[in-house]
Amino acid sequence: MINIVGDNDRPLWAQKTPWAWIVGTVFGAGLLRPGPGTYGSIAAVLWWMAAARIHPAHLVLWTVLAAILVTAIGIPAATIVARESKRKDPQHVVIDEVAGQLIALIAIRPDWKHAFISLVLFRIFDIVKPPPCRRLENLPTGMGIMMDDVAAGLYALAIAQLVSIWF
Repeated sequence: MINIVGDNDRPLWAQKTPWAWIVGTVFGAGLLRPGPGTYGSIAAVLWWMAAARIHPAHLVLWTVLAAILVTAIGIPAATIVARESKRKDPQHVVIDEVAGQLIALIAIRPDWKHAFISLVLFRIFDIVKPPPCRRLENLPTGMGIMMDDVAAGLYALAIAQLVSIWF
């Protein structure tokens, strides 16, 4: 049997923190190509739409709580995955997109049209990174990975609310 050894003479699988990789990559969505961040955002929209069908009366509350929980768990997960990947902000960490997308979905009408508008707006703000999003990337480790997407989610939420007046 071939034993593939990584750093510190440990097998490669033993150098990963499983819970952090499951959370950080959102069950592997971050490993999909191209555009892993978009897959993370789509996963958030799909979860949100499922929640809208199950508990529509509590959707805003559920979305706020989910965004807080995902952000709180995402910060340490992103920190660990970044450290284990030896990268500052690895593309395969998409828990930040889930948090930002959930924020962008707060108070959005629970239909596919408005979910799609929210998705597109969030992806634009996440890619363009208007102030202060880009500066937030400079926060240490997982905090920097997560907070720029939280800010992008807030921008998307504000614009989606304005757009929903006409659509």
